[in-house]
Amino acid sequence: MTREDVTALILTAKKKLGLEWRGIADAIGMSPVWTHSAAVGMNAMPEDKALALANLLGLPEQAVGVLTESPTKIWQQSVPTDPCIYRLYEIVGVYGPTIKALIHEEFGDGIMSAIDFDMQISRVPSEKGDRVRLEMSGKYLGFNAW
Repeated sequence: MTREDVTALILTAKKKLGLEWRGIADAIGMSPVWTHSAAVGMNAMPEDKALALANLLGLPEQAVGVLTESPTKIWQQSVPTDPCIYRLYEIVGVYGPTIKALIHEEFGDGIMSAIDFDMQISRVPSEKGDRVRLEMSGKYLGFNAW
């Protein structure tokens, strides 16, 4: 059984059971962002979380082992055409140098970790139409000099 097989089983069970990512995440005690990322193969699940997910969704026992394996994080390197994902690329394209400059001013020469990282997505009511709040928090990692 491959990661792709397990992802397909998860998505099928989610749809069949009428679940949302927030509900699945709550049931296994994790965030919706991390749960989805692990479910589609971009993060490894601790065994207890993989077992909880498998039990919730009725996945075969083999799926637990696959979910706990360290993934090889590969994604298409071209700019995607899906409008939601493309807009995130657009944000980084337009504001990436600004984000980098402000991180360097505040912290020094380094980066924000995507390893020691969390993210929250929420709805913000607005008279002009609801807004999406995307909040990211990553550990600062300074570059070494030697």
